[in-house]
Formats: sequence, C-alpha cells, structure tokens
Amino acid sequence: MPKIKIDEIEYNTEDLSANGILQLRSLQFVESQLEKTKNEILAYQSARQVYVNELKIEIKKLKMEPITP
Repeated sequence: MPKIKIDEIEYNTEDLSANGILQLRSLQFVESQLEKTKNEILAYQSARQVYVNELKIEIKKLKMEPITP
C-alpha cells in the first residue's frame, strides 16, 4: 500500500482521486527536479572552488601584488 507523508501525516495514495493522483505525480516531479537542481548547485560550487584555487596558484606564480586603496 503506497503512502505519502504530508505535514508529518501519512496517507494511503490508493485512496486518492484521479485529480489527487495528478497532483501527487506533479509533486513527485517537482521534488525530483529540486533534488537534481541541488546536485547541480553542488557541482557548480565544487567547480568554482577549483577555479578559485587554480587562479590563486597562478597569481602566486606570477608574484602579483594585491591592489591597495
């Protein structure tokens, strides 16, 4: 018996109407897209850190001085 939990309350999905099933599928789709987006953000953050680290190495290699006001 498939279940869904909403606001910490479990419901039997077999009792949903056709419209309820459509809403459930839409909710599941959105949740999967959110998870995918979170994973993409983590990948972008990791790549960003790699680029920052490589840029720091290049700056150090060139012995660049910071700009002072």
